Amino acid sequence: MRKYILIAVFSGLIATVSCSGGGDDPGPEPRPDPTSNTAPEKPALVEPTDNQLCIDNNLVFKWGASSDPEGDAVKYTMEISKNTAFTEITHSFTNLSALTKTVLLEHDVIYYWRVKAIDSKNASSDFSSVFQFYTEGFGVENHLPFPASILSPKLNESVSGSSVLLSWGATDVDDDTLTFDVYLGTNNPPVTKLVSDHLDKSFQATSLTGGTDYYWKVVTKDSLGATATGQIWNFNTQ
Repeated sequence: MRKYILIAVFSGLIATVSCSGGGDDPGPEPRPDPTSNTAPEKPALVEPTDNQLCIDNNLVFKWGASSDPEGDAVKYTMEISKNTAFTEITHSFTNLSALTKTVLLEHDVIYYWRVKAIDSKNASSDFSSVFQFYTEGFGVENHLPFPASILSPKLNESVSGSSVLLSWGATDVDDDTLTFDVYLGTNNPPVTKLVSDHLDKSFQATSLTGGTDYYWKVVTKDSLGATATGQIWNFNTQ
C-alpha cells in the first residue's frame, strides 16, 4: 500500500514539472520606438511649370501637398534662385503652411525654383525637382535661351578612356533654332573652345589625358543672337 502512495505522489510531481515547463518565456512584444520619425515625402511642383514664359512678374507659385508617414503636420520651404546651383538665391520662404506663395520678381530674368517639406519634428524631405521659368521683359521681341543643363558626364563623375561624350539639354521659350559653343580644359573656367555653332546637343571630346580634372561649359545661342552661358561642370579621367 505504501508503494502505491509513493508512486502516486511521484507522478503528481512529474505532472507539476511538466506543466510549468515549455521553454523560455518570450515576454511582451517590443513596442515601437516613440522617438523614431520618418521625413515627409518630397513635394511636386505645379506652377509655374518647367520652361514656362511668364507674362506677369507677380507670380503665384503652387506645389502639391506632401504626406507624412506619421501623420505629422507639414510645412514647406521654398527657394527661388538665378542659377541651378542655388548659390544666388533671390527669395527664400520658410514655415509655409499653404501650398501657394505669391512673389514679385524682376522682369526679363531666368529663375529657378524648388520646395521641400518639413514635419513638426523637424524631419525634412529632399528638395523637389528644379523648374526653370522666364519672366517677360518690357517690349521684348526675343528672349534669352535657357542656359544648358548637364546630362553627361555627371558632375564630378570619373570616366575611363581618352574620350568622352559631352551631352546637355537646352530650351528656348521662343522655339528659336539653337547652336552651341562648347569649352573644355583643365583650368576653371575653361577657355579652349572645342566647337563653335554646333547644332547637336552632344559632342565627343577626344585626346583626354588620364588622371586629370577637366572643366567644361556650354554657351547657348539662338537664331537672333541672344546667348546664355551655362554653369561650369567638371569630370575626371581615370
